[in-house]
Amino acid sequence: MSDSTDDLSALRIEREPLRPGGSRWVTRIVLLVVIGSAGVGAWLWSNRERPIEVETTQVTARAAGTQASVLNASGYVTARRRATVSSKVTGKVIEVNVDEGMAVREGQILARLDDSTVRASLALAQAQLNAVKRTVPEVEVRLEEARTTHRRREQLAKEGLSTPAETDQTQAEVNSLMARLESAREQIHVAESQVALQQTSLNDTIIRAPFSGVAISKDAQPGEMVSPVSAGGGFTRTGISTIVDMKSLEIEVDVNESYINRVRPGQPVAAVLDAYPDWQIPAKVITTVPTADRQKATVLVRIGFHALDPRILPDMGVKVTFLREADEANAAQAQAVTLVPKSAVVTANGASHVFVTRQDTVERRAVQTGGTDGDRLEIRAGLQSGDRVVVAPSADLVEGRRIVIK
Repeated sequence: MSDSTDDLSALRIEREPLRPGGSRWVTRIVLLVVIGSAGVGAWLWSNRERPIEVETTQVTARAAGTQASVLNASGYVTARRRATVSSKVTGKVIEVNVDEGMAVREGQILARLDDSTVRASLALAQAQLNAVKRTVPEVEVRLEEARTTHRRREQLAKEGLSTPAETDQTQAEVNSLMARLESAREQIHVAESQVALQQTSLNDTIIRAPFSGVAISKDAQPGEMVSPVSAGGGFTRTGISTIVDMKSLEIEVDVNESYINRVRPGQPVAAVLDAYPDWQIPAKVITTVPTADRQKATVLVRIGFHALDPRILPDMGVKVTFLREADEANAAQAQAVTLVPKSAVVTANGASHVFVTRQDTVERRAVQTGGTDGDRLEIRAGLQSGDRVVVAPSADLVEGRRIVIK
């Protein structure tokens, strides 16, 4: 048993005793290495090249032969012929023959007012006229009798059987009856004028359409009072219906007075209704109203449609683009023009360039610019339709820089 124990003891390896404090230095060195590595990694992470967030847009092209725009504006569709139809007299409405959206023709009866009083006045005037007319035959008969008597007196005076005084008396009777007859005829004219006046008043109780168009509102109902002027507070209407002549529709836009020199009569215009954003309506400038709005510093421009459409309605919002007139001589040779926003082009030292996106980086590309098309620039060389460029690039954006698109 003791021999086995001695043999096992002989197999044990004796280690050199550790010096005091040795394990602590090893631990410190390892810790310093770990801390240093972490610090270097943090410094590299904080100083890495971070991608720049940018906004991009696609390069577009204007079709060959298409006019370039010189100015954009917004306005409304208006009607040159628009009227709120009212009565010429104050009265009670007894009949309304119009509804919203109804097409009316010129002279069509829209409403009627109570005419009982006017009809009574008209009947009285006609009776007075008839009475005056009946006096005329009596005066004419008496005048003829007086003339006969006067002729007899003159004959008797020639024979010496009548005195001049009697002749003068018969002459005076003739003159008196002639004056009475003339007065009766004048009274007939007065009575006829009175009848015409009452007839006009009767006609005024019938309200007719002043022109052909479409009724866009119905402002009175049977039983209400209407008046050509505001009276009676809120109980009296001042209109029966509002009518719009759809053939007189046009566009009115306010153009900043700083750009009014770009607008001239007959200039082509492309109009787009807010309700139909994909529908371009050809139009042209009618005229520029020769006055400016002092408060808004704008000038009113009237624009006419080449052709009207039922979809165009009064008071619709519309955006218009004033176009540059095409050169007919070079229209056949015109080429498609590449367009980019003005803010995408950077000009330095007389040279222009843009930043074209390439996946997550950008490429700096020199371009040759041309004229303007509204808020865009024509690019004659350096870009093609379909490229994406950075809009309003920042000063620290350089070629090869990583980007993130907004």
